[in-house]
Amino acid sequence: MEQRITLITLGVCDLARSKAFYAALGWRGQEVEETVFFQAGGLGLVLWSREKLARDCGLEPGEPGGFGGIVLAHNVRSRDEVDALLAAVPDAGGTVTKPAAVNVVGFYSGAFTDPDGHPWEVAHNPSFPLADDGTVTLPDFGAA
Repeated sequence: MEQRITLITLGVCDLARSKAFYAALGWRGQEVEETVFFQAGGLGLVLWSREKLARDCGLEPGEPGGFGGIVLAHNVRSRDEVDALLAAVPDAGGTVTKPAAVNVVGFYSGAFTDPDGHPWEVAHNPSFPLADDGTVTLPDFGAA
């Protein structure tokens, strides 16, 4: 398997509500056959029915909102961008779950959940530089 992720699909309970939430945060997507597609840098973020997504993977949907062991991350270029995004979340219909602060590793971050409970971290980490197109470059963790 090549080391690459092409799509992340979020199972949602109410497609219109979820599409409106992401639109309120500035995302622009295309709805096709009850599925919303967003271009997110070099990959795609997809919103699709939670039940249909589970069935498509051979799973039972389970209850929405519980922690599923995955957190999406959105790195930004400044602390001010972290604060601005977290400030926009409640009006868009999400919940700030962790106010922005310097974390134990030393960078500035906070967290929120979308209307279906999918968690997002918003972070400004100067050690993870962003290119003009938003592509992140991970540091060489083995360098001294």
